[in-house]
Amino acid sequence: MPGARRRASEMGAGHAHKLYRHGHSPVHALPAHCKIAAVFGFVLVVVSTPREAVWAFGLYALLIAAAAGAARVPAGFLLKRLLIEVPFVAFAVLMPFVAEGPRVAVLGMSLSESGLWGAWNILAKGTLGVAASVLLASTTELRELLLGLQRLRMPPLLVQIASFMIRYGDVITDEMRRMRIARLSRGFEARGVRHWGVLAKSAGALFIRSYERGERVHLAMVSRGYTGTMPVVDAGAATRTQWTRAAALPLAALAVCLLGWTL
Repeated sequence: MPGARRRASEMGAGHAHKLYRHGHSPVHALPAHCKIAAVFGFVLVVVSTPREAVWAFGLYALLIAAAAGAARVPAGFLLKRLLIEVPFVAFAVLMPFVAEGPRVAVLGMSLSESGLWGAWNILAKGTLGVAASVLLASTTELRELLLGLQRLRMPPLLVQIASFMIRYGDVITDEMRRMRIARLSRGFEARGVRHWGVLAKSAGALFIRSYERGERVHLAMVSRGYTGTMPVVDAGAATRTQWTRAAALPLAALAVCLLGWTL
């Protein structure tokens, strides 16, 4: 059994994602399913908080900062990866201009009051949710995330789809890199519309190669006894102490949320 675990770990080692930051903090040591449940609970509490309780979102941000400090994740690392929400920020910025309802003057501009509250609601809750998700990804490897979802009784088929998607994403990306190098070695460089035909043929070849590889992998899995379910290599349960540590974030957020509704 230890040998099987070691081999599984080696197989998953090649699929470390860019969001993950290797470390040995107390947050890194928590089981993945505990962290997933904690982040899910935290996001639910944040979403349930009334938008008028502006101070509550400041406290949520402090909780995320404390969790990042415990995980030893630098602020720059976290902030850089928050750029993924830029499209939502752009949408929120437009809301005060296009929403209907009573208008208020802000810096000489006539803005919708309901639009301002809506923009604040999206920005505050969206940013906190993304920050919590980035922190989860920064402290948990992809393989552990998938195993955590499996331990939380997520439908096995969805877990397998996610696992194959991650692995084939790496395979297809590597295949695209090799095809690009092959084009460059032959002096090809896309400079205009007249080169789109070559790129289209490359995309078609990539699709065919990926499809054929998928068929070969499926046949290999079936020949080794695959019946639609993947074996759980490491099914270790979390201790009560680990669950308590993971629950600290959502429980603290819940206390803030209750104050936000009562004050």
